[in-house]
Amino acid sequence: MAKIISFANQKGGVGKTTTAVNIAASLAAIKKRVLLIDLDSQGNAGTGLGFVRANHKQSVYGVLMGTATVMENILTTAVPNMHLLPASAKLAGAELDMLDLDRREYRLRDALESVADNYDYILIDCPPALGMLTINALTASNYIIIPLQCEFFALEGVQQLLSSIHAIQQKWNPDLDILGMVLTMYDRKLGLTRAVEEDVRKTFGDKVFKTVVPRNVRVSEAPSHGKPALFYDFKSSGAQAYLRVATEVVNALERKDIK
Repeated sequence: MAKIISFANQKGGVGKTTTAVNIAASLAAIKKRVLLIDLDSQGNAGTGLGFVRANHKQSVYGVLMGTATVMENILTTAVPNMHLLPASAKLAGAELDMLDLDRREYRLRDALESVADNYDYILIDCPPALGMLTINALTASNYIIIPLQCEFFALEGVQQLLSSIHAIQQKWNPDLDILGMVLTMYDRKLGLTRAVEEDVRKTFGDKVFKTVVPRNVRVSEAPSHGKPALFYDFKSSGAQAYLRVATEVVNALERKDIK
């Protein structure tokens, strides 16, 4: 049975999609079977894996609407062991389209039951807002990973997200757990970066992954080539950082299984 993990932050521009794509690729690189779900209407996760939206009809939209199955909409990526359930422009209207659907908060969770045994991990890239799409993702998930940019308003954004997570735990998914926070776009030369890291680690302790993801040109370039950083420049500092984060994810889940 797959572990289902959402990557979420209500604040945009924190490296959420980059983190989801690169951790998915890193898990696949260590021989884990991975499905990445793009729930953001911008479709950046698919673009970062080399898919041109106009060239395929597959989309998570039909899955949410109940007009198609997950299996019918999965794409095989160039990364061995990794599949993609892509977004489409129709997702932009999904919030309204889902208003009158039965079990609207559980649409994704119900749909994933048919493929959960096919994967070790199902990762969900959420849109940067707490709407019906993100609620579906968090209701379907066992865990959440929070990418966090080292900037002034970082903690304020996290506190808002934690309130939202608590509400979802209360209403729809009491078993949802925060697996960890990933510090992204880390620049050791900046005093603000170090100060934010200190505050975050002081506030959240071992909920913050030990590995930080540095600002790295190769990570920024990789999506324009349709590749995760690991497959664009394996030796780059960003690619190696995401590989270490993926290892931390696996180890953290193993510890939880033992408990």
